[in-house]
Amino acid sequence: MGRILAFDYGKKKIGLAVTDPLQIIANGLDTIPSAKIYSFLEEYLAKEEVEAFVVGHATKDSGEDSESMKQIRPFVRSLQNKYPHIPVHMVDERYTSKMAFQTMIDAGLSKKKRQNKMLVDKISATIILQTFMEERNGGRYG
Repeated sequence: MGRILAFDYGKKKIGLAVTDPLQIIANGLDTIPSAKIYSFLEEYLAKEEVEAFVVGHATKDSGEDSESMKQIRPFVRSLQNKYPHIPVHMVDERYTSKMAFQTMIDAGLSKKKRQNKMLVDKISATIILQTFMEERNGGRYG
């Protein structure tokens, strides 16, 4: 069984999260510049078996695609073209940034650490991955 790798895609940075090999736990992996995503993936995929990609689907409160989807869709197509053997799934990321920020508050992180956008992106990717795992398992936890 391979890992699942999730992306919180942004024009400048991409938050990444990954499961353990048994796909039980979602963990934040890194936040990297968007321009370096494919070199990162080449290195990562050479070391780790990845069974699926999960990309956050940016939507408005109404459920319609947000403006960000203009950058996310080409990214998804590129992943599909470069790695046709790895399926790409999309998950609604509507409130992940707010949830990530609240997670940081709940964890007792200082105001200065909560302002770290790279940390927010990594936590958002983790929430996207956790959402995918829960949906895949029929909404059951654990």
